[in-house]
Amino acid sequence: MKKLVSIMLALAMSMSLAACGADSSSDASSDSQSSSDAASGEKVVKIGVFEPATGDSGAGGKQEMLGMQYANHMTPTVDIGGETYKVELVYADNGSDSAKAPTAASELVSKDVSLVLGTYGSSSAIAGGPIFGEAGLAAIGVTCTNPNVTAGNDYYFRICFLDPFQGTVLANFAQDKFSAKKAYCLGELGNDYDQGLVKYFTDAFDGEVITDAFPTNTSDFSTYLAKAKDQGAEVIFCPVSIAYATQIIKLAASMGLEIPILGSDTLDSNKVLEAAAGSDVQLYVSTFYQEGGSPEFDDGIKAWMNEDSTAMTNNGGNDTIAAVTAMGYDAYYVALEALKAAGSTDPAAVKAALPGVTYTGVTGDIAFDDIGDAIRDTAYIKVADTANNAWALETMQKAG
Repeated sequence: MKKLVSIMLALAMSMSLAACGADSSSDASSDSQSSSDAASGEKVVKIGVFEPATGDSGAGGKQEMLGMQYANHMTPTVDIGGETYKVELVYADNGSDSAKAPTAASELVSKDVSLVLGTYGSSSAIAGGPIFGEAGLAAIGVTCTNPNVTAGNDYYFRICFLDPFQGTVLANFAQDKFSAKKAYCLGELGNDYDQGLVKYFTDAFDGEVITDAFPTNTSDFSTYLAKAKDQGAEVIFCPVSIAYATQIIKLAASMGLEIPILGSDTLDSNKVLEAAAGSDVQLYVSTFYQEGGSPEFDDGIKAWMNEDSTAMTNNGGNDTIAAVTAMGYDAYYVALEALKAAGSTDPAAVKAALPGVTYTGVTGDIAFDDIGDAIRDTAYIKVADTANNAWALETMQKAG
């Protein structure tokens, strides 16, 4: 029976790698590669990658992984306890599904990783988190912003700002930019991320809020957008997945909708940007990074993507840098800092070292508070330049 389980896990890992499109610098998680490293005497440390490569959040998950893969390409080794280790990224696809997330988390536990990065999608992080906690394995969330990711789980950390902050920032922006007194909020029914952000936006918004929730797999949003228009909403807030956002934005464009649309960090995607291209849609998103923040990083990852067709495909077909990619890059280096501070590949030692880790990355200074959340107080607000199919920085905003 154990042999059968091992075979099934190996097959699942193979499929995950194919879905991720990992480049040659980061696909060394196969058993054959590990055996080769062992035979050569090369020391190896494994970092788990708990991300969606499929499902509604697959596009965002792939972009988040690109940052990790590029970082691994640039820095493939780490010195731990006076010895040099090769860093392997070991993948598990959580399918953008909270029901599948525990299985993907268990898969990484079985692969003897020293710590985990991910996931894009708070619902999957919340569902997979207990598995990591039970195994004594630390996880570093990259862009999973819902407070419940770390609440009650001493083993989950994160490097991004949280949704109470993000929701407040966007509510303040709606009032400061548009003097809005009536907002329409739309999110997926039962989605922790969407519904959490709608609540935080509503709590912070000084005016009337109309709220709707659409069922999973909805493909026609015309009734919802028509309601927002008919009810006199001055802004629309829709913190939804990339897959839903592209449908909503395209529909808004076809309707000639003039109401500004506000989105959370999930909408910071070139796929969403392309949905608005050539239209009069007013689209604003809150996010973690804007191109130009680190020219060296921008130039390097663009060159890397342009030399790797798989990386380019996983980025949506062009070299626009998503903020989640920059965050994935920083998360990899935070993991290396934790390994160095631990002086060991043992998960318990890494977890013990992680709270004290600080790092200055391309997205800013990174440090953890007493429950493992990032100490961050600024968000970038981007606007879609629909004429040039590019994001432009609108403002940097704090919650206060």
